[in-house]
Amino acid sequence: MDLIRLNNIVKTYYLGEVDVPVLKGVSLAIGRGEMVALMGVSGSGKSTLMNILGCLDTPTSGEFWLDGQEVSKLSRDQRAGVRNRMLGFVFQSFNLLPRTSALENVMMPLNYSRNGWSDREARARAVKLLELVGLGDRMHHYSSQLSGGQQQRVAIARALVNEPSVLFADEPTGNLDSKTSEEVLRMFQKLNAEEGITILLVTHDAAVAGHAKRTIHIRDGMIANGLHEEGTAGAGEAVQADAAGKTGVKP
Repeated sequence: MDLIRLNNIVKTYYLGEVDVPVLKGVSLAIGRGEMVALMGVSGSGKSTLMNILGCLDTPTSGEFWLDGQEVSKLSRDQRAGVRNRMLGFVFQSFNLLPRTSALENVMMPLNYSRNGWSDREARARAVKLLELVGLGDRMHHYSSQLSGGQQQRVAIARALVNEPSVLFADEPTGNLDSKTSEEVLRMFQKLNAEEGITILLVTHDAAVAGHAKRTIHIRDGMIANGLHEEGTAGAGEAVQADAAGKTGVKP
């Protein structure tokens, strides 16, 4: 069963008497354990689609199924519960607390988790993840004492600490140099290949998208093509909608 399925997702913003269509009938599927890139330029609808997939916003119409649950009609609080249980996020800006250790940064989401982690269990989980991303020897350093690439690795470990079903990485290398970007992207590939983590890379950069096994292109609020790539037959399909027009805003 697909982990993510969108059926004819439409998102329209209403600005006074003006209707601004941003997503115009997006349908796609992502299988469990896939590493997929969502690629589009500024204004393509990429950010809006990311917000819907991340349960940060709801569509105007259409269905969003996540792990067998139809989540597009859930309330704000219900969507927040889904985010906490099932989704992890890595952003362009690392969003770490600068005078807090890497270990404490990774443990922080467990303070808000309903999984009932004890302090000992939370610490052990955070240590394991920091070791997984190659920072076992830096876990007691403040984030301000770490390089950009190391900070992003801490952010990845933090995003995984609640054992999410999906890891969203939104322009995760935007603040990194090319060498460090490559290291971080290879880390995502390793997590996907060895840990089976489902990863969605959101990017405007073809070089970043090239690290995924499949690329979904979005243009003017529609899926431009569904499949690219190696070894993806039968694992997620994107369908272009019969809509037209151009996105007027970038939410």
